[in-house]
Amino acid sequence: MNWDRIEGNWKQYQGKVVEHWGKLTHDDLDVVKGKRDQLEGKLQQAYGITRDQAKKDVDEFCKSL
Repeated sequence: MNWDRIEGNWKQYQGKVVEHWGKLTHDDLDVVKGKRDQLEGKLQQAYGITRDQAKKDVDEFCKSL
């Protein structure tokens, strides 16, 4: 699935994001508002990972949907 589709239906995918990345809160996701770069930044903060790892994780999440 491509990110444009996820971004367009962000409210519907928020639950799946929280299931996948439990350290993220619904408040975090309200700030993200479907923006991929914002999500990657929140993942970096919450999990202490690199930017490249965050991008890879989001790519894998998209493929899993």
